[in-house]
Formats: sequence, structure tokens, C-alpha cells
Amino acid sequence: MPERFIQSVERAVDVLELFIKSNQQRSLKEISEELSLSKSTVHGIIKTLEHRGFLQQNETDARYKLGLKLFELGNAVLADLDVRMLAKPIMNKMVGELQETIHLVSFDQNEAIYVEKMDGLQALRIYSQIGKRAPFHCSGVGKAILAYQTETEARRLLNQDELRSFTAHTMTSIDQVIDHLKDVRNLGFAIDDEEMEIGLRCIAAPIFNHRGEAVAAISCSAPTFRMSGEQFERTIKRVKQACEEISNGLGFQKRNHA
Repeated sequence: MPERFIQSVERAVDVLELFIKSNQQRSLKEISEELSLSKSTVHGIIKTLEHRGFLQQNETDARYKLGLKLFELGNAVLADLDVRMLAKPIMNKMVGELQETIHLVSFDQNEAIYVEKMDGLQALRIYSQIGKRAPFHCSGVGKAILAYQTETEARRLLNQDELRSFTAHTMTSIDQVIDHLKDVRNLGFAIDDEEMEIGLRCIAAPIFNHRGEAVAAISCSAPTFRMSGEQFERTIKRVKQACEEISNGLGFQKRNHA
């Protein structure tokens, strides 16, 4: 099926790109001439963009400039890119050291999404894939993020989900998950101990931004027979170390996160 593009949206983007390309203020007449659109069409577009904060009008000469809403959007994009940019070399190093599958999950818009995955020499065919949502109640990354929300927020996020039972080890009670999150906070890491897949164990820890908010998580996944004993302890230490390094890169200061 051929893709359909909405003309009015295309034109609004064209208007914004005029300002982005040259960063100069423009009048309605100038925008109309540069885009070969009628003044009435342009007027409707710029007034809508102004109403939503994407454009601002200069009161002295009625010319338009970019609004702060674009600054907010840009910051949101940069925040996500910063996590990935900081995380990728660290994840790559972890794969070399641990030889297991490493994941990065981003927490945004009430969802935990896999945004990066690196396989070790012994790659696994597991639930995760980039772009897929990580369940809060039973994934290591989901619990690592959820543990650092307020209880009210954690319950809200759990309530929005179907607490699906993947295995006999999956917690399907909100109260049970909430109680479990206390241990996650005390330990500083979360474990998916065959809760999503029998024979698979996952260790995860949260990544904090400069405001002390858990915005992402990193995990290491491996078969339970390999993720045990000394390797289990080594993995916990390495995952926590990686998350601390990334958090510091995002401006997180531990003393402000008591």
C-alpha cells in the first residue's frame, strides 16, 4: 500500500525548515513568497505553529522566529542520543569482557524500550529486540527502572500493563512486584531469574540523568548455568559499574540521590 502524506503537515514542516536552515526572522509575506503559497494558507499555518509554541511573533515588526517548543523537542532528542552515545562504547567493552548479550533500554513516555543490543560470542535467541517494549513487572531492565519511581507512579505504570505470566516464576501481582522493588533499590540492581524465559537469567541496573531520574537501564543476559557463582557476582559488579559511568556522563551526582 503506497504511503500517504498529509499536505497540511508537509507545509507546516516546510515553514519550520525555512527558519531552521537560515535562522533568520521572516514575515508572513516572505514565507509566502519563499514557499510559493498563498498568504491565507501561510497565515493559517504560522498561527497554528505560534499557538503550539513552535513559532513566536516579534511584536515590534510582526516578523516570526522559532519558538521554545522546538528547543524542548531538541533537548528531548539529545537526551536520548546522549544515553546511547555514552552507552555504546561501554556496552561494547562489556561484551568483550563478559561474552554475553548486553541490552540498553530507554524509559520514555511511560514505556521501557530496547534501544540497543549487543551480542556476545554466544548469542542468544531471546525475547528482546531493538524497538520492542520491555515489561516492567518481569524484565530486569523494567524492574531496575520501576524501582526508582515513586510507589504511586510504579503502581500506575504496572496498572497500565497486563501483568502477563511468561513462566511459573513471573510475578503477576502488583503488590508482589511493589514489595520486590524494595529489594531492587537496596541492592542497586534487578534480576530477571527465569521470569521471562526458562533457563535465562538477566542482571540489570538503572541509569540516572542529572536530575536523579532513572531514564534508562543496562542489562546482561545469559543462560542460568553460565550466570551463576563467580560469573554471577562479576556480572553484577560490571553492570552496576557501567550504569554508574553512564549516569556520571549524564551529570548525575550520587550525593543528590539520597
